Amino acid sequence: MKLFHLLPLLGLTVNFSGKQFPDQPQAFVSAQAGAPGSVVYNEGETVIPWTAERKLMWDDFLCEPKKEGDAVASTSTSLGLSYKVREGQLSFHISCNFSKEKSWGALKTEYILAHEQGHFDITEIHARKLYEALYNYEYNPATFKTDIAAIYNRIVKDKEEMQEAYDGLTDHSRRRGVQEEWLEKIDGLLNATEMFSTYP
Repeated sequence: MKLFHLLPLLGLTVNFSGKQFPDQPQAFVSAQAGAPGSVVYNEGETVIPWTAERKLMWDDFLCEPKKEGDAVASTSTSLGLSYKVREGQLSFHISCNFSKEKSWGALKTEYILAHEQGHFDITEIHARKLYEALYNYEYNPATFKTDIAAIYNRIVKDKEEMQEAYDGLTDHSRRRGVQEEWLEKIDGLLNATEMFSTYP
């Protein structure tokens, strides 16, 4: 595996269906094995990268349940970005992960699990939007650090707003009709962003 010097890494972990974690970005190390777009995951790892084939299970929620208002489950996801410049060429790596150790469930039903999967899917949608934005970005050697930070922060803001709207409008899945509408909307957005699903 080749190792590259990475410019500062950007990462954000957000807790949904409960309280949000602090907004301060957390550094993380990301490395990818295999071809671009491939996902390598071992069941013993503490994070799960998003894939269409691998849906969340209650066994993935390892954190002890917490009393956070009337929430009965909480999903923690991260949208990560690392990048480097070599000989005037910008390359980057995007990750969308679920944290086993920060996610919990107190009431474990298939219905609530589907709501929590929705949170993970929303993060994936924004990983794809981040890829689209960076794919269309014209590299500027004088401003690329500021430019990339601005792109990342805009996508994260959009993601957080959608996550909050999802919980708010569904009342944390209690409004069943609205919940079904949201799951259909999320599926539609996953389909609409499919061309950007093989992010590097």
